[in-house]
Amino acid sequence: MMKTAYARQGPRLAWFGRAWLNRPARRRRLLEADVRAVFLGKGRKMRAVPLMANTVHLLRSHTQENHLDHPEQFDKPLFHNARHERLTRSGIRYILHKYVVLARSKCPSLNRTVSPHTLRHTKGMHLLQSGVSLDMIRDFLGHVDAKTTQIYARANLEMKRNALEKISEPSQVHTIPCWQQNKDLLDWLRSL
Repeated sequence: MMKTAYARQGPRLAWFGRAWLNRPARRRRLLEADVRAVFLGKGRKMRAVPLMANTVHLLRSHTQENHLDHPEQFDKPLFHNARHERLTRSGIRYILHKYVVLARSKCPSLNRTVSPHTLRHTKGMHLLQSGVSLDMIRDFLGHVDAKTTQIYARANLEMKRNALEKISEPSQVHTIPCWQQNKDLLDWLRSL
């Protein structure tokens, strides 16, 4: 689920637990070419978000492994908790925390706080670093106001380094012929 969550991390993870893929018609669409997830987001607004090919692959594998691809299972949640109920915001946070603790045990230098919003922000930064415009990132993340997306415009260290390298690269200066080797110029100068 966590791989799918990051791959799909435009919507908030709380929405992810309530994805309309839980509906029979939506679940059948996993077999179609143009797959999207529909979320009920902030302000009870409906949002359709396209699913990338790798996300679709992960979701297809998940539904097959958990036998959720049979019509009689379409009313069951796509991702569930230990009680086989739909995941809640706190359930998603719990699962993420469990994997962060596991990662820290193997890599003690991982000392930053990791939350569902951290994944969302990371996805936004990766989109920005890949050259995606802020308008597209705003739409992807579901921000109403462009000002909300401006936080991603604050360049990180790698982006600053790349910008400095671009302007500090030596310019292509064509070699200027030495005036002493220009016979015509020397002849003209002597004629003066």
